[in-house]
Amino acid sequence: MLNVLIISDEAKELYELFKSVRFARQDSKQKGDLSGNNSVNLSKYDIAFLDLNTMGWQQRLLELRQLMPVIAFSKPDIKMAVESMKLGASDFLEKPLASEILSDVISRHRKKFLGHKYGFDEIIGTSKLMQEVFSLIKKAAVSESNVLITGESGTGKEPVAKAIHKWSPRDKKPFMTINCSAIPDTLLESELFGFEKGSFTGANYTKKGLVEIASGGTLFFDEIGDVSPLFQTKVLRMLQEGEIMRIGGAHHIKVDVRIISASNKDLMSECKKGTFRDDLFYRLNVINIHLPPLRERLEDVPLLVEHFINKHAPKRKDMLIRGISDEALNVLIKCSYPGNVRELENIIERTISFTNSPEILVSDFPSYLLQSPSQKRSFTPRLKEELAALEKELIWSALQESRGNISKAAASLGIFRQQLQRKIKKLKIAT
Repeated sequence: MLNVLIISDEAKELYELFKSVRFARQDSKQKGDLSGNNSVNLSKYDIAFLDLNTMGWQQRLLELRQLMPVIAFSKPDIKMAVESMKLGASDFLEKPLASEILSDVISRHRKKFLGHKYGFDEIIGTSKLMQEVFSLIKKAAVSESNVLITGESGTGKEPVAKAIHKWSPRDKKPFMTINCSAIPDTLLESELFGFEKGSFTGANYTKKGLVEIASGGTLFFDEIGDVSPLFQTKVLRMLQEGEIMRIGGAHHIKVDVRIISASNKDLMSECKKGTFRDDLFYRLNVINIHLPPLRERLEDVPLLVEHFINKHAPKRKDMLIRGISDEALNVLIKCSYPGNVRELENIIERTISFTNSPEILVSDFPSYLLQSPSQKRSFTPRLKEELAALEKELIWSALQESRGNISKAAASLGIFRQQLQRKIKKLKIAT
């Protein structure tokens, strides 16, 4: 369900139009400037409807557009409509508003909302580290500045780049990816800038480069730290001049691209070594988004596991995979994941392919996950019963001390909230 922010002196009258979605009403006369002490928590809203017939709407629009799509509306006024669009409004509606018009405009902007209630499409997490990443993605999306995404391999740098493009004003234009580590340096220039017919042996036709094709959209340099110094110079010129020249060409071609780069290397260190141009680094690193490794946000593992099961379970045509056992989930939570999120997805997809039960079990995992001493221990049925009784008593005591607050109880027990919820259900503990 969407959270809609309405800023209007007539917000009360507009309530019926938004009754199908949750919203917060703000009376602009009472609340004053959004940056004041009485401002609402803007981070929880998906879209804003701003009445241009309220005082100070220009400043409010500038503040809101950094966080969400803003739909401006007012009495018929062409000059005001044009001004609002120039200031960054996503759309403009004339009063009086109608429910079918609202439904249409929300549908058109729906793709700018979170694709998952815990993140952006494939980028998922409830940890504090990931919430900071989500905040940066939103801010980067509404900016035209270049973005550098850093982090270890497998942390999800390309999905972040796609999310930024999807949320940006360039979303209807191309998103082109250049894998700098996969394309030989000798071919990188022709792939990026294109070539003219007859410019070299085998050039039997004129080819547009990816930069030219992506003009108006976003160009994503994956593993930008792997390109040669010569190619770095060519990329720097493109950024400085906003133009390119095809190989064998005689004139420059103007291009308008937003650059997003990614690297698993420490480019600042590479600059100090002299292997990466510092002037190019500062051009690319206007907005930096660092993706934490999965081992630093293990509290997100249960959510990611659920997501990957839902994603890959349909591949099994002979069996419906419904979930994962507590024991198996506990194994995954204890892993270090050198391959990060990509490794976890690989484990889940492989396990779904080989499991013989509707629920993923520890025995379904690849052997390397079970090699730690903590996973090799086995218990007799009697010991298991004693441990279950002790566990039930500890959980009950923690719930009593927290007065039924599951989050506090989980924290006192040193486990994740999702784990505690599973144990409460499994042990049939009344809450």
